[in-house]
Amino acid sequence: MARKMKDSGIEWIGEIPEGWEIKRLGAILQERNEVNNPIQTTSILSLTNNRGVIPYSEKGNQGNKAKDDLTGYKIAHIGDIVLNSMNVIIGSVGLSNYYGAVSPVYYMLFPRNNIETNIQYYNYLFQTTAFQQSLRGYGNGILEIRMRIQMQKLKTVLLPVPTFLEQSNITVYLDASLSKLNILLSKTRSSIEEYKKLKQAVITQAVTKGVRGERGMKDSGVEWIGEIPKEWRETQLRHCATIKSGITLGKSYRKDTVLIERPYLRVANVQGGYVDLNDLATIEVTPDEDLKYRLHSGDVLMTEGGDRDKLGRGCVWHGEIEPCLHQNHVFAVQTNETILLPEFLEYLTASDVGRSYFDITAIKTTNLACTSSSKVLAFTIPLPPVEEQIEIVSFIKKRSLELNKLIMKKELLVQELESYKKSLIYEVVTGKREV
Repeated sequence: MARKMKDSGIEWIGEIPEGWEIKRLGAILQERNEVNNPIQTTSILSLTNNRGVIPYSEKGNQGNKAKDDLTGYKIAHIGDIVLNSMNVIIGSVGLSNYYGAVSPVYYMLFPRNNIETNIQYYNYLFQTTAFQQSLRGYGNGILEIRMRIQMQKLKTVLLPVPTFLEQSNITVYLDASLSKLNILLSKTRSSIEEYKKLKQAVITQAVTKGVRGERGMKDSGVEWIGEIPKEWRETQLRHCATIKSGITLGKSYRKDTVLIERPYLRVANVQGGYVDLNDLATIEVTPDEDLKYRLHSGDVLMTEGGDRDKLGRGCVWHGEIEPCLHQNHVFAVQTNETILLPEFLEYLTASDVGRSYFDITAIKTTNLACTSSSKVLAFTIPLPPVEEQIEIVSFIKKRSLELNKLIMKKELLVQELESYKKSLIYEVVTGKREV
């Protein structure tokens, strides 16, 4: 028989079991306001949206150096809920399995009464989108996702309070259920990466070895190209293409200058294999600039800078929007189609040949990189006859379509599993699903 429910009186919580109570957060949890002064630990912790609380050293190359002076940092204990006062609305909250120093913008919460409070239950409650969204309006700030929530306000947030036994049962149930779901998610994500690697291998094999089966080969003389068919040649891109830079933003004009508004492409619009037109910016230019920086169907768009793995990525512009300009951080490469097809160049930039070349020749900072028009034109490429380029492009398109369908299917499964995880946690921690 289904247990009796009652209205909690709180919109985001909804109905709860009759035996549950509603209390303010401050009556259940208290803040650990322990400052790392004098220095108690040099172990720095970081809070991430997808991995929770982790050692700063495991955060990866984020381009941010940890502070040397830790005297202003707070202390997090094992078992504390760590909450980012400025980012909790977008999910920056998690249970700490470590002892260490954390940023002053974090709050550490622990039970007021260990006999009545299972901290893991409240960690699960705080993971729900409903709880996070309920905090909108509590913060102070200009940007909604960067609103600092004062502890005095956070203490007033109303939370469901099951019995300690129910909290423990809920925690055990969710631990087991989410463990199975996370294993499935991990396998699905690994499968997606394997399909992506296979797609990359298919492209690289096709643009360097062709699609005509066994044949005589020769050394290209380029390490990252390797052997190519005897009938092919290798050449620098400058011998079969020209390159054009785009318009520089922020230019000032005289008041009497005649200007026209045009859409233009930024680095963010140039994705691997396609142009993303969902967020298209516009710019006012002179008629002469409009003609000078206008894209033409068949141009291969290549990025000048950005993340290292995306540097030099290319895609063919098919005149999706006419007229359209491009920013100076996006190169427009126009190939001589009698010797080099735009689509073949696109696949070359996506292959290991392109990835290796642009990574080796890039000017690199911590996690960003940039190239130049001269380096793009110096790109040494394997060059089959145009007739064979047509065959290769057709083959890659067909195989990529097949693999993209499999990848999309797996990505949809990931979305469904993540959605199910969130709904499961919410239903269980608010008592709508009995365990």
